[in-house]
Parts: sequence; C-alpha cells; structure tokens
Amino acid sequence: MAANNSSEPPILEEEEGGGGVVKHEEAEGKGKAPASASTTMLHRSGSRPQLDLSGAAIHGTLEDRNPTILLPNQSDDISHLALDIGGSLIKLVYFSRHADQPTEDKRKISTKRRLEIFTGARRSYPVLGGRLHFVKFETGKLNECLDFISSKQLHRGGVDSPSWRSGAQPDNIVIKATGGGAYKYADLFKERLGVSLEKEDEMDCLVSGANFLLKAIRHEAFTHMDGQKEYVQIDQNDLFPYLLVNVGSGVSIIKVDGHGKFQRVSGTNVGGGTYWGLGRLMTECKSFDELLELSQRGDNSTIDMLVGDIYGGLDYSKIGLSASTIASSFGKTISDNKELSDYRPEDISLSLLRMISYNIGQISYLNALRYGLKRIFFGGFFIRGHAYTMDTISFAVHFWSKGEAKAMFLRHEGFLGALGAFMSYEKHGLDDLSAHHLVERFPMGAPYVGGKIHGPPLGDLNEKISWMEKFVQKGTQITAPVPMGAPATTGMGGFERPTSKGDILRSDASAALNVGVLHLVPSLDVFPLLEDPKTYEPNTIDLDHNEFKYWFTVLSDHLPDLVEKAVASEGGTDDAKRRGDAFAHAFSAHLARLMEEPAAYGKFGLANLLELREECLREFQFFDAYVSIKQRENEASLAVLPDLLMELDSMNEEARLLALIEGVLAANIFDWGSKACVDLYHQGTIIEIYRMSRKKMQRPWRIDDFDMFKKRMLKKDKPYKRALISVDNSGADVVLGMLPLAREFLRHGIEVVLVANSLPALNDITANELPGIVAEAAKHCGILRKAAEAGGLIVDAMAGIQDDAKDEPVSVPLMVVENGCGSPCIDFRQVSSELAAAAKDADLLILEGMGRALHTNLNARFKCDALKLAMVKNQRLAEKLFNGNIYDCICKFEPVDNSLEDLVYSGAAAPQ
Repeated sequence: MAANNSSEPPILEEEEGGGGVVKHEEAEGKGKAPASASTTMLHRSGSRPQLDLSGAAIHGTLEDRNPTILLPNQSDDISHLALDIGGSLIKLVYFSRHADQPTEDKRKISTKRRLEIFTGARRSYPVLGGRLHFVKFETGKLNECLDFISSKQLHRGGVDSPSWRSGAQPDNIVIKATGGGAYKYADLFKERLGVSLEKEDEMDCLVSGANFLLKAIRHEAFTHMDGQKEYVQIDQNDLFPYLLVNVGSGVSIIKVDGHGKFQRVSGTNVGGGTYWGLGRLMTECKSFDELLELSQRGDNSTIDMLVGDIYGGLDYSKIGLSASTIASSFGKTISDNKELSDYRPEDISLSLLRMISYNIGQISYLNALRYGLKRIFFGGFFIRGHAYTMDTISFAVHFWSKGEAKAMFLRHEGFLGALGAFMSYEKHGLDDLSAHHLVERFPMGAPYVGGKIHGPPLGDLNEKISWMEKFVQKGTQITAPVPMGAPATTGMGGFERPTSKGDILRSDASAALNVGVLHLVPSLDVFPLLEDPKTYEPNTIDLDHNEFKYWFTVLSDHLPDLVEKAVASEGGTDDAKRRGDAFAHAFSAHLARLMEEPAAYGKFGLANLLELREECLREFQFFDAYVSIKQRENEASLAVLPDLLMELDSMNEEARLLALIEGVLAANIFDWGSKACVDLYHQGTIIEIYRMSRKKMQRPWRIDDFDMFKKRMLKKDKPYKRALISVDNSGADVVLGMLPLAREFLRHGIEVVLVANSLPALNDITANELPGIVAEAAKHCGILRKAAEAGGLIVDAMAGIQDDAKDEPVSVPLMVVENGCGSPCIDFRQVSSELAAAAKDADLLILEGMGRALHTNLNARFKCDALKLAMVKNQRLAEKLFNGNIYDCICKFEPVDNSLEDLVYSGAAAPQ
C-alpha cells in the first residue's frame, strides 16, 4: 500500500511512525512543499555551527605535529542533545565529553615520530571523543524529561562544557528534535529551558539512525525465533536494499536503498498505540510495561478462536495450520456469555499482543515480497525487546514467506529517530565512524558524587542499585540493574528498567533495555595484520548458558578478594569500603542478568565478561586495584634480573632460546587473575616460585612448536625486521620472562615493540608503567639501554649504568605502545592507532598470557608470523581446549610461509 494511497486513514503521523499520510502543511508548516512520495534524500541542516576562535590555544606540547587546539570561549554547545518526542515516549540521545587527556610524555611523542603517527583532524568535522547515552521517558511525564535535561545541563553542552564551567549563558540555544512532539511541545521547551527545537524530518531521522547502527555497531541486528536470539553480522557491501519497519504508536514501512535514499512504501495505524490504548481500556493498566508484564502470565486460548476449536482439536494439515494457530483473534468472546470483567486481564493482554504482532509481521512481509526484499529490520519501542513479541513477528514472517524472508531486530530499536536527529549536527562527523570506533560499555552508574556515595544505605538489592536522579526514582520501584549515572559522575548513561508489579521482572520484557553507552573513540583502528578482519572472532570459547554458569561461579568466588584489593588500593578508607560494596553488588547484578540471558548485552564472550568487570571497577572509581602488588613484584623481580641475564649469556644461542621460552612460560604463572596461581604465592619468594615453575614447565608442552620457531630464529640472515610483543602481567612475568626475550631479539638486530594495556586490568602491566621498568632493567644491560635510548624510552643520559663490555652496540630501537585495551584480553578489531601504526613494518607477533593467547586469539590468523605463549591456569579451560591439565603450556608458532619443508611442525599436542 503506497504512502499516498487515498484508502489509508488520514491520520497525522506522530511518534514513531503512524499509519496515515503525513500532513505536510501541519508537520512542516503551511506554504512549504510536501516531501516527494518517491525517494527522499537525507536532509542535512544548513545551520552549521560557528566557531569562536578568541583565546584559542594549543593543548599539550608544541612538539606534536598536529596538536589539539582548545577553544575556551566556544559557547556553541547545540550538538550535544537530540530528541525524538513521540506520542507515547520521548527518546534522548546525548553526548558527554571524555575527561581531559593528560599531556603526552616524551616517550609517546618519540614513538609517534618514529612510527609516523599523525594526529589531528582527518575529517572536515572531526569526531569529538566522548560517549553517546540513550535515555527514554514517557511523553506523559514530559516534566521529568525536562528536569533530567536541566539537571545535566544537556541543552548547554553538559556540566563539563566550557560554557557551563565559565558560567556563560549562551543565547539562541538550538536542539535538534524529531517526532510530532517537536511541534507540539516546542513552546514548553522554550519556556522551561530557553531553547528552540529545530525540527528534523521523522523519516529522514529513522533511516539515518538505522543506517548508522547497522554500519557502526557490530552486534546490533539479531534474529529471534522460538525464544533463541542469534546476532547477525551485516556485510556493509550488502546492506541495501532492506525494509525498515518502525513500530511505534503506529507503523511506518520504509524501503531503504542507500544512505539518504529511501521511500515510505506503506504503514498501518494498528501499532503500539493500539495495543496500549485497547489494553488500557480493557485491563486498566497504567503503563505499557505493565501491560507487557500481564501478557507474560496470559493464556490467549481462553479468548482467541483457534484452528483446533473449529476442527475438534485437530490440525488443518492440508494448508499447514496447527491446532494452536489463531483462526480469529478474540473470536471465542462471540459465543461466550461473559462480561469484560469475567475475562482475566492477563489473557486479554496476550491476545491483543498476538493479534497486533501477527498483523505487523504479515503486512511487513507482504511489502517485502512486493519489492523482492529478504531482510526486514524491525525497530520502535513497541517491540521493547519482548521475546514473545519478537517470536510472534518472526513466526509470521517465516510462515508467510515459507522461510525465505527473515525478521531481524535492533538492540537500539527505540532510538532510531533520536540518533538520526543527533547525526544531523554535521560537526560530529558520525557518518565516518565504523564498528572499530565505537565501544559499548555496560557498567552500573556509579553513585559517586563529590567524594560521597549518594542514595540510601546499602540495604536490600533494590536499594543498593537505585541511584538514579530523584525525579526518575519518584514512584518507581526498581527491581533490576540500573546502568545509569547520577549528575557529575563519570557520565555513564543508559536505561532504567521498567517497573515490575510481580516479584521478578522477566528478562524478555526488558531485554532491549540493556543498551549501553557508546564510547566514541576515533583513534581506534582495526589491527592491520589480521588475516581476515571479517571472519576474525577474538573469543576462543563462546559463553553459552553452561559455560557462563561456570564463569559466574569463578568470578563470584574471586569477588571478595578483588574488593579487598580495590579498597586497599584506595587506602582502605570508609568511602573506599562503601564504593567496594557498591561495586560488588553492581557487578553481581550484571552477572545475574547475564545468567538469565547470556546474549542480553550483545554477543558476549569471556573477553567481554572480563572487560565488563574492569569497566565496573573503574566506574566506581577504582582505577588500579593491584597497584601496590604490582609495584612490590616489579621491585622484587628487577632485583634478580641481573643474575638471570648473566646465566642466559653463559649459554650458547640454541640453548639460550629454549631457556628464554621456558622462562616466559614459567613467569606467566604470576597471575592474580588465577586462584590456583595466587595459592602458589604463599610457597616462597618470587625467585623461588619462578625457579620452581621453570623446572615444572620444561618440555614437552601441550602444544610444542618450538623447533619450528627455533629454525626460523636461527637462520643465518636476520629472520625478522620488527617484532610486536604483547606482554601480560607485572612482576616476574614481564621482568624475568618478556624483557629477556625482547633482549634476544634486539641482539639479533630486530626492532622490538612492547605492546601493553592502555588501562589497568588485574595485575597486568600498562604502557604507562612499562617504560619505567625498562629504564630500571637498562641500568644492568647495555643492550636494553642502547635500544631503549633509540626508542625514546630513556631520554636523558643515565648515571651509574653498569655497561657490559661484551654487549655489541645496537641501533635498533626498543619501543612501547599501548594497545587501546583495559582488559586481560585483546580484541584486534579495536586497537589503538599507536599499535596499528607499529604493525605497519612488523613481521612477527608474539602474544603472551592466558587472556591474549588462550581466552582470545588462540585460533586467530595473522598476515605475519605469530608465536602464542601461555600457561593454562584453569583446569576447565585446559580440558575444554585440548583435554589437558592445569599448568599445561603452549608454544604455538604459526608462520605465514607454510611451504618451508625443512621446518619441523609437531601439529598436535605433546604426548601425555
């Protein structure tokens, strides 16, 4: 049914896309020509932001090629908030800046120059580093929405904006808005906030938002059949055309042919507003979510006439209809001698839901059939992540298409319009973002404001996590995790979970409300040495229900010790203890949510789960829980390093290489993320445990490709130009394991780039800490000293260095780069621009540690030679990977050139 078909009811299309013809004279202002019924080009606002260059100053160091320029008097903050004001719900997308980054040190500057990393704008409108937040309100509670905007000063760029800090009052603030409410409530926004709403076309915004999400969010689209959610990776080269069905109060069906190219081909006025409206009349429910909750406990067979009711309980198999198929929605009420009050509200709600969902699915498929489309994306807050709704729509599409068409759903389904309106601010440059530029986080909103924990005393779970602003809390009983921050916290935003009148809020009634904050990090890149980025999967093992159940126990058991370390890292103050308790309850709530539905936050592997823990720690202001332990172990390891280097130098080249690999594997036992390894720490000093571990870790190993690696390394000519070495733990692991190995590469004239975490995670070494350790080690080794000086790790001459006369002078550099991660694992689809640049001339990649070489990347293939070294410190993982045992080791070498017949390849696990 075409958009301009006169048979459609002439309803003003408001909210998330009503079914009727848009009245352009009302919606766009009289006298304006209506938009074409054919392909509509995406509108871009002509009100380009103006820059105030007065007081402009360089941020950071003048030595940088393209330093950041601060505009202290820039008061133009209009691009930090956009709204979609519908008839039922108000959706907000708002931006918060990242905290100011520290000035770059000399090490980073030297590394950038050597690796030819150029900063500065790569776009005409550079993307601001920061976060995108997604929040919703009921339109009937508009004042709460206005209070929320005011409390965070979102209309003025946020409480972290220059204008807010300076106390300036910018004039003529303009906010992008779409939906019917952008017209209806424009005067109220002007009165309450002093802002003008600049209206953006609703269809433009829906399509723009959908295209952005499908392009930039890796796990945005999913199918949902028979209660099973499966995420779909969209090929960007095969995205168009598709059908977008936006189900709000009404339904709009849009054929999307490309970026800015679309046509509204149909619609229906029977949508979410119909369900809510009829449900409210028939059940006396006060909210949409309450009505959905009722459907969870319903039995529609008491109201709907089924095929079995007509055929005596039998299927109508000739035309493929089962006895449970609905023949007539509400059909049984015709013959029943009952009043409305005689029917259970739960049954009414479910019957309504099935009636509307089936019809939406059928109408959508018929339009897909009309245009020969196989993929149908459903959005809008009617769906709301409700499993029964998605299953019903999916069944209808599958049934009528005989399995040829596919219904797909979007995690940010309700925010398409608001996100599209936000993107209409040109200066964000979001169109240029790809999946590797966006990182989605799901931490709890920390209730930490001004050094105090806000909210009620930590009593029951509901109280422990109810930290939203009071105006959001008012009248709402929160029964599940609330990933939302109070004003002046780190700014993590998200959803409130809907009110539940029962004891438990069912996951399928709120699954889509688990939408995290999108961190915009333009400096992240895809690792250029991945063999095939499209097929790369970092997680070695997916977290199905059974696997997650095991890790739930592991992480829960480790939680008390982690909290103890975190509190100690902050001095053990009362404030730290309260934050520690809050972190424990918040992370436990996340675990419980994922136990209920492992795919609630997207495709989730163990790497994501471990990163979630670290993000949650940081959200509660614990930035390095193991800082004192790392310092102590680094000092102890550095004290014995000179003796180890002397021992290694006494060996011939072949024996030394074996000893170095054994040393790496032995030192990897120093891991505070493993309970089994922590228990070993009480058995002696670091050097005693290290030597004990070396004896235990001698060959054969579980995977043993050492001979192949040795032949490559001991070639007469230089085997490699640059080695990227990804390091793991602090202390013995990096000092006694990885630095001696790096030294051996330097001895062979191979450039070495040590790759370390950008942010702390457990006791992992960070890129910020590593140069200091290298400098200390260099005091006892001329090879390390000269290489560190060449790589910019040691800038000034060092006094008192014991230079070994036997050491040959080297000119190859030893450098340190950050990997862009804050997790024990690494996802090579998102690494720092520093690491991506360092990979340009690298021909060897070494991954060390259980997180980087086992939990992730064990099966990953690269364009360069790869050496994966790790000790297995978990019995279950050892059994699952290769039917092995705890403390088994792997030395897995994967050369790019597999045609070298003289290389010995074990190809399998070592004999038992």
